[in-house]
Amino acid sequence: QVQLVESGGGLVQAGGSLRLSCAASGRSVSSSTMGWFRQAPGKEREFVAALSWNGINTNYADSVKGRFTISRNTVKNTVYLQMNSLKPEDTAVYYCAADKYGGTDYYTTRTYDYWGQGTRVTVSS
Repeated sequence: QVQLVESGGGLVQAGGSLRLSCAASGRSVSSSTMGWFRQAPGKEREFVAALSWNGINTNYADSVKGRFTISRNTVKNTVYLQMNSLKPEDTAVYYCAADKYGGTDYYTTRTYDYWGQGTRVTVSS
């Protein structure tokens, strides 16, 4: 059984930083495209960042490019999202996701087969 468990969310002031973690079990992060998505109240879930199965390619939403970094630790089987220069508009529940096949359509929720329960990030102004 595949499980993804996010952690690291919290309340932070604008301009601050947080690092989210996604611990995977039942599947290697080296076998999956790993993604981070977020969902703000009243809005659809949106793509934030993705890391290819081989760890080579990263992709980011324009809104977070230059501020967020996705990475992984294959020994810990964990994916991270380092978030710097946070803005109030980054406030959302952040979800980690993994796919089965190392797909390339990283920006859409349809690609992903497994999801975590989410971790809440609140950025105050």
